[in-house]
Amino acid sequence: MRRHFHKMHGLGNDFVIIDARKEPFEVTAALARAIADRRTGIGCDQLIVLQPSESADLRMRIWNSDGGEVQSCGNATRCVILLTGVQSIESDGGILEGENLGVEVEVSLGEPRFGWNEVPLAYPMDTNELPMAWDDLEHPQALSVGNPHVVFFVDDLEAVPMEYVGPVIEHDAAFPERINVNVAQVEDGDVRLRTWERGAGLTLACGTGACATAIAAIKTRRAESPVRVTMPGGCLIVAWAPGEPVRMRGGAVHVFEGELDLEALQ
Repeated sequence: MRRHFHKMHGLGNDFVIIDARKEPFEVTAALARAIADRRTGIGCDQLIVLQPSESADLRMRIWNSDGGEVQSCGNATRCVILLTGVQSIESDGGILEGENLGVEVEVSLGEPRFGWNEVPLAYPMDTNELPMAWDDLEHPQALSVGNPHVVFFVDDLEAVPMEYVGPVIEHDAAFPERINVNVAQVEDGDVRLRTWERGAGLTLACGTGACATAIAAIKTRRAESPVRVTMPGGCLIVAWAPGEPVRMRGGAVHVFEGELDLEALQ
């Protein structure tokens, strides 16, 4: 059996996208891992499947490279808008809206959530400053922008061993749905960011991570909206004010398309 797919990326955060609006496509954790494998599959950070929706132009489902399904992905949202031309997307993290501006795509991820049970955390804590620490990383902010994030601000971004501390924090028992880990350094109001993405590891860019970090920087007066967030894969512009949705603007690239031989992945 063969299925048509598109390979796209947003600042190096790459996706395999399968349009299942007319013909259903069933995904298991094993199939998601096989497609995402960079040696024996197509290779991607996330597998994206598009389905019909009754509340938006389409529904987007997201599987990380470890086979786990997650709620939202900002970079994938920009790619789907570029690919399909839609303006509203249903996700498990809420309704996402966006517009193709030509050179860039802008998306709205809705209002961030700061309640401990909205992130979620395993028990009540002050999400503005979690009473937790891992080595030299301590007291992060926690929030949800459709999926859960913690944000640490540091003086030396390169000194943080993300490959070691990222998975430790991701799997901490305080985070029942695991957590995306963002470590940021602010310089003259601009943010430099590295993100350990749950289920995918250290990525070149994370759209929701950029949004969460920009919100945290604005809340603590480290930066003013709109915030320029620079990641290894490139830059995003994030705008937010309390009580309003967070908006993110950046590039999206269609790399190639092809036919996936599902039997070859078994």
